[in-house]
Amino acid sequence: MKFGLKRKEKLFLLSNAVIQLKQQKCSTMGLSSTLGSLFFLGLLVICTGFVQENCTNYRLQFERVFSVPGDMAMLNSTLVSPDVFNFRNISYNITWYDSKTGQEIRNQTGRIMVQGETLWFLNVMLDDDGEYVSILRTPFQCYSQATRLIVDQKVTEACERPRKVGQTLTSGVSDTLSCPLRDYINKLESYNISSSLQWYRGCQPIVDGMDGYSHRDKTTLIIKRVEAQNNCSYTCTLTFTLGGVKGSVSETIDAWVTEVYSLVPQVHEPANEIIKAPMGSNFTKRCRVFVPGVGRPFVDVIWLVRDNFILKTEPIDRVYTSEQRMLIQEVPSKGAWLERLLMFSELREEDFHINYTCRAYSSRGSPEGYFTLLPTDPKIIIPIGSVLGGVMVLFIISVVVYYLFKVDIVLWFRRVFPVLYTNTDSDGKLYDAYVAYPQPCAIGFSKDVEMFALQALPQVLEKACGYKLFIAGRDCLPGQAILDSVEENIQASRRLLLLYTASTFTSKRHTSSTSSNNNNNLSKTINSNNNSESKIDDNDSSMSFDGSEEVYPDTRQQLECLAAMHRSLLEGSLKVVLVELEEITPAQLALFPESVRHLRKKQGAVCWWKNHRTRERWRTCMRRREDEEKGGQESQFSPSLSPSSRFWKEMRYYMPVRGKRVVYPEKTALLNL
Repeated sequence: MKFGLKRKEKLFLLSNAVIQLKQQKCSTMGLSSTLGSLFFLGLLVICTGFVQENCTNYRLQFERVFSVPGDMAMLNSTLVSPDVFNFRNISYNITWYDSKTGQEIRNQTGRIMVQGETLWFLNVMLDDDGEYVSILRTPFQCYSQATRLIVDQKVTEACERPRKVGQTLTSGVSDTLSCPLRDYINKLESYNISSSLQWYRGCQPIVDGMDGYSHRDKTTLIIKRVEAQNNCSYTCTLTFTLGGVKGSVSETIDAWVTEVYSLVPQVHEPANEIIKAPMGSNFTKRCRVFVPGVGRPFVDVIWLVRDNFILKTEPIDRVYTSEQRMLIQEVPSKGAWLERLLMFSELREEDFHINYTCRAYSSRGSPEGYFTLLPTDPKIIIPIGSVLGGVMVLFIISVVVYYLFKVDIVLWFRRVFPVLYTNTDSDGKLYDAYVAYPQPCAIGFSKDVEMFALQALPQVLEKACGYKLFIAGRDCLPGQAILDSVEENIQASRRLLLLYTASTFTSKRHTSSTSSNNNNNLSKTINSNNNSESKIDDNDSSMSFDGSEEVYPDTRQQLECLAAMHRSLLEGSLKVVLVELEEITPAQLALFPESVRHLRKKQGAVCWWKNHRTRERWRTCMRRREDEEKGGQESQFSPSLSPSSRFWKEMRYYMPVRGKRVVYPEKTALLNL
């Protein structure tokens, strides 16, 4: 018999002594012949396979099985359970072992019978007391569990068993006793084996329908009216034939008669509520009823749906209930809690929008509570959050990528999708850009700046990129008035490139190591053989173009600056591109005209010196062999003069979208003179 408060699935790992016994058994086989050797090796593999198995250990079962000599006993492994593995779809086999000897347990006529997860003792002996290990193996894993069999000596001339189960009877009312052998009956019925159950009061057999006793079912004894004389021991004996052996198993109940009463039941759960659950999932709802009183109340808790009782208690049914459970409570108020679960193995569409009622039937009334089952709302928060989060991340990445590669992206779009941009051929402009820089003999004039304007800009922007530039030192018509030349050519240009260094906008040269070094570097980049040094004449005469104290003796430079700043800042008809040829310190920037500082702060400047610094690092990392092949000379499209370098990409970014150039034959003829 099994004895315990509740079932717990625990498994037990075999001890080292069992492993050593198995190994010794394998090692004693001889090797007398080749066939014997093969047999030995095969058996050795089997034995060592058992030893080396790394099974999931569910340890010792909480429930013990109690028996006495001469009775039958059933040990049942709980490993065949969906909580352990998917036994319906995965093949498996179970082997039983004796933990005392480590040997596999096999069928013994008249003594032991193994039926899968069940180990039967057909004639229990005192020596059978001990633990027995069941190992369940699947193609992928194995599991182990131990079950304890306790064999007690019979009490001489006593009809009761040494160990008893206590049950309570209510005085003055009809009450029942339940035989704890239901597991034996269910197992025998699965074998299609019939059995008979006999009740005894003390040693006297109880006859159905006599002396106030009757049978509700095979395991329930009804006492019509409980009296003090019913306070005694009752024994239920199950008799059956198994494996050709006729035997029996008994259980003794110690019945205690108490004075009890009960009031109107109180349904606490369900509380007339709405419950949502996802379709296709399993679902369980508890019905809890409190019955105020003393002792065990005679109350039945039943689940109903559409006024139909749900009486099925087997998991094979999709909708079923559990057995009714009871818990006696002493404080804060005396009474009993009754509980019955309503379970769905799988929720279907027809299960929703229905009221499920739990009703407590008693002699004092039948209160009830219900709940309505609804499908859960679609979980759109997570998908929406994921989409929004993804869009946000994509937006941030796009902004960062655009910020870092804006110039490259715009140039790529101009090249691949020219139809997206307005054609500039019909805007009446002759030049793509007007190049303004200090002319010779002007304050701020630099030979290096002049070489950059006359050599580097045409080489890249005109020859490599196809732009048309107006450069004062190259494209001015002989004899044309300065005012007319500046006004006419700026009007005919789409951009104005303002080239400057640290000394361009100052009346006096403010030399610094940075300015000197940058001028030298600029000169080396354009022409490695030209090491001339720019000269700046001090002059305090003339006027500034924006009201500052800096003066410009060169009339053309004044007109260019005035016209450019007026059209850019006031009219907005011309876009001025600041081209910074050397690094400007804050102190030098403070000497710049306010209009230039404002424009530089507003739109920034294209810095040649940054390109030169990057180029120097690039050249330092070049292999010596490549430098030797170049012979120390830069190619026509060196990193600094290549249209793909960062500086020239920025220049092309600020330049207008290149269209088909408009040709003016008369102008071209004059320029070729």
